[in-house]
Amino acid sequence: MPDQNAAVRKYLTEMIGTFVFMFAVIGIVLGGSECVVAATALGIGAVLMVMVYASGHISGGHLNPAVSIAAYLRGALPLGDLGPYIVAQLVGALAAFGVGFGLWHDKYSTGTLDLSGAVWPAFLAELVFTFALCYVVLHTATSKDSAGNSFYGLAIGFIVTVGVVAVGAISGAAFNPAITFGLMLSGVFAWKFLWVYLLAQVLGAVVAAYAYKATSLDEHTATRHEHSGGRRG
Repeated sequence: MPDQNAAVRKYLTEMIGTFVFMFAVIGIVLGGSECVVAATALGIGAVLMVMVYASGHISGGHLNPAVSIAAYLRGALPLGDLGPYIVAQLVGALAAFGVGFGLWHDKYSTGTLDLSGAVWPAFLAELVFTFALCYVVLHTATSKDSAGNSFYGLAIGFIVTVGVVAVGAISGAAFNPAITFGLMLSGVFAWKFLWVYLLAQVLGAVVAAYAYKATSLDEHTATRHEHSGGRRG
């Protein structure tokens, strides 16, 4: 008999994981420490890495609506789970904003990143690194060719670390609609630029899914088997 609570556990795991990730990001960005860019990037990449490891065996450790979209398009997430995953992730980000208010409320809405004059560079930065993040997730955490590996969390955390160093000064380096939502609420990002982030992140996820399909040995092996009348095991 199927476990009736399995879906609830997955959604709760996504919410908790995104909450911890978002809370840490807010603290790193607004906490007032004199962190250099590299330290900020390592902090953000590290918290993502550990939460991916903590939640990957339950929900896949998406913690990001863009990753969930890419996983759905790749065939690694059922359509029925896509909406609940995204809702759980956004709720986690909202909860992190609310809890963070008790610590950093005096710094909310004080450092809005203004993309005026840099909309398209920011769009391109978010597009490229959301694509890279989703592409890495699909190849390291959903492919049968890399099944059972122990490095997927490291790969996911480090691609975000690289992205923060490379383009953080341009776009703020969100690469994640849930993180974007939390940073909008806390005033780090300006709401009028929401479309820049969401369009770039969703487009990056879509391109990553189809790039995965074009390059994955899994996909090409399945196609050859289908054409020869065989089945995937």
